[in-house]
Amino acid sequence: MIVSSLPSLPAAVDPGAELATNANALVDWLLGPGLRIAIIVVVGAIALLVVRRLIKVVTEHIADGSSLLQRGIAKPLGGAEVANALRKVNPIATARRTQRARTIGSVLRSTAGIVIGTIVVLSVLDQVGVNIAPFIASAGIVGVALGFGAQSLVKDFLSGMFMLLEDQYGVGDVVDVGPAQGTVESVGLRVTKIRDADGTLWYVPNGSMLRVGNKTQGWANAVVEVKVDYFADLDRVSDVLVGAAARLAEDPSLGQSMEGSATVTTAEDLSFDAVTVKLVQRTAPARQWAVARALRTAVREALEAADIPLAGQREALEAHRERVSATDEPATD
Repeated sequence: MIVSSLPSLPAAVDPGAELATNANALVDWLLGPGLRIAIIVVVGAIALLVVRRLIKVVTEHIADGSSLLQRGIAKPLGGAEVANALRKVNPIATARRTQRARTIGSVLRSTAGIVIGTIVVLSVLDQVGVNIAPFIASAGIVGVALGFGAQSLVKDFLSGMFMLLEDQYGVGDVVDVGPAQGTVESVGLRVTKIRDADGTLWYVPNGSMLRVGNKTQGWANAVVEVKVDYFADLDRVSDVLVGAAARLAEDPSLGQSMEGSATVTTAEDLSFDAVTVKLVQRTAPARQWAVARALRTAVREALEAADIPLAGQREALEAHRERVSATDEPATD
């Protein structure tokens, strides 16, 4: 008897059972990794919004120049009026503060977005079963390579951040940074633009500034050095210079820029025909040059009126006096 061997037919697939299995798998995934991914995305979005809000509050505080503890209902009465008055008196400081706040806010927002976005993406990839270890290792290698290849760029950015946080200088300040001297026209995280006295615009990388001298921050001194005749009475010269500065302080345009009384130091230097006397007047920031020019004119007039010659000008002063006397004498028939 010959029995023919026939291949066994596969069992019939039940469509309903397969659909139920797929639905159960989908529900399990949604309640497991899917739910965790949704939570990660929501938490990341909320964290980013909170961080951006905090950054906005801090940058507004920097721009306004007000205390964080005195905002909203805690702000003292009249605070807004006082702040407005101060902004009108010193618009340069306000502009510098505003630019610093905007720059810091932009950097912090970008950094927060990159950090939180990277954490969210890596967490999501981990939930879907992707091995993130190679990504982390690759990021470390790339970071090391960028650290070695872009050391100067990183140094510029870090220096710019610390410079902005410490408010070393701002737009409108007159600074000496070594490579260039002049007025700051723009402040960035990597480069500062400085216009010198000749009109040249210098682009100075922030990382190259080993020291910064700000000539217009806080207050300044107007210094005038006068070389008087060797045999002049130094006490009288000192009184004349102080009097000239006091009269200049009564000027309506320059008097507001002068702070306190002028000081005079005598015998700063001696030569065969001159004694150097130094006049120092404290001024408002960025006003020392205008006050110094006015002081030189006032000192010249005061010394001439007191018959105190400059170094080597005794004979010239006497001749000038004779010419003035001859001009002032009435004509005789």
